[in-house]
Amino acid sequence: MITPQAALMPPGGGTQELVNWLIPDWELVPKSVDDVTRLPSFASKLQECERVCQTPYAELPHEVQDALVLRRLQQMFHTVMLNPLWRERLEAAGVVRAPDSYEAWQQIPLSDKETQRDFFMDTRPGVVVPQDRGGFEVVASGGTSSGSPLEVIYSLRELRDTYAVAGRFMGDYQLSPYLTGTDPKWLLTTLADYQMWSSGTMVGGVLQSVPGVNYIGAGPVTAPVLEHIFSYRGPKALMGISAGIAILADLGANMNRRSRESFRVALYGSGVLPQRKRSELKALYPNLTILSYFAATQAETVGLQLSEDSPELAAVPGLHLVEIVDENGQWVAEGEEGELVVTRLHAHDAPLLRLKLGDRMIRRPRLDGPGLRTQQFEFAGRTGDVLHLNDSQYSAVRAYGALRDELKAAGVVDLDAVAHEIQFVNHREKKTITLYAAVDDVQGLSYRTDTMLGPYGLQRVLVNALPRSLSLFNGGEANAASIEKTGYGLRVEFVPRHSPDIERTHVGKVPLVRDRG
Repeated sequence: MITPQAALMPPGGGTQELVNWLIPDWELVPKSVDDVTRLPSFASKLQECERVCQTPYAELPHEVQDALVLRRLQQMFHTVMLNPLWRERLEAAGVVRAPDSYEAWQQIPLSDKETQRDFFMDTRPGVVVPQDRGGFEVVASGGTSSGSPLEVIYSLRELRDTYAVAGRFMGDYQLSPYLTGTDPKWLLTTLADYQMWSSGTMVGGVLQSVPGVNYIGAGPVTAPVLEHIFSYRGPKALMGISAGIAILADLGANMNRRSRESFRVALYGSGVLPQRKRSELKALYPNLTILSYFAATQAETVGLQLSEDSPELAAVPGLHLVEIVDENGQWVAEGEEGELVVTRLHAHDAPLLRLKLGDRMIRRPRLDGPGLRTQQFEFAGRTGDVLHLNDSQYSAVRAYGALRDELKAAGVVDLDAVAHEIQFVNHREKKTITLYAAVDDVQGLSYRTDTMLGPYGLQRVLVNALPRSLSLFNGGEANAASIEKTGYGLRVEFVPRHSPDIERTHVGKVPLVRDRG
């Protein structure tokens, strides 16, 4: 039970009475598309909950948060049932009534990228409110796991709500310990304009909504531009992809000390930031804290690292339902690893239930106050078959096809004909991609490849093949010169069948990609 002031409390006084009052029955079950367009926003429910309980929503007991989110999920179920495609999907899975518990919620089938493509691309048959009514934004992803482009559609009014919820959380719980004092406070991003048709546009919306900061969408910066911005009076935080953060050690080399001391928080949003780069940044910027900002095209703020002392990411309460699930879609226990699944709670017009984002997470214990109460998880890697070269991502399926074609065209080997198994191993620290192929004639094929190509020939194969592995929306990202610039090299290793060099899962499957330090 919660005990806010009686004068502000709806009749009854219990948690369930509160959430039933916040989302009454006549809102819980919209009868038509027009009813959906008239529903009060979920953000307004969070605000009313705060008012009644006289506590920030993110600091309310888990009991209250869980009850309100479940009530919202029930409302989302009734909303999607107005759409024939969703109704058919749920009924086929045997889900015919709104979940009355989180256990029942886990019976709803998981959505994957194919579901997202079928429901929200082309004519977008999965939206509840038709797009011809206007008021939507389309966000595109390159589809790095599948090699195919991917789009999703959001209501602009609900995006503005989510930006406000996430921005307030960032300000209150992530940035406030570092952006202190009475001087103006600055929040920058170096995300490039060409990235703004993806998760970048959503991240920018969040950063602009952090209370009390001055926002600068700087884009890629040169040393003079960075020095100019850092000369502004007051503490700064900067968000970018990991390569954009790493390069700040070079860009700030000649910056005066006062400006360097004003850099307080670096937020990296993709890739891996090597320890060496962290050390260089901290040596140059003496007051710097480096934190992770975990986002996705479908979820503008999935998790935020709140302290360098812990790699755990904190979910933004009331923004998404974040689940870490096993292969059957059931929640894993604390300390166990599973797949990341997200449901946007602010989605009356175009709901997408239980979407797999393609990441592995370890479920960690909740933060339980005093103060912040929220879910925590730790990043454990990508589930998709993606090759990461610095901050660029390439479809491993397409990369293999391109490498196979290059090797065949050179008269070296037809991998499809000779390989029993293949696996890419990305040695990130060494900047080497090794393609392991399990074959019968190890010595003969190794000799033939070394004789005909050698290391320089293999490098030409790599730089010719990888640009062809990019999808439609990412096609301008790479060419042979940019691949060379990454410093990555290619090795082809022929090994015998069942070689321990090829990593297998506990059930004997061979993942296409493995990342190693």
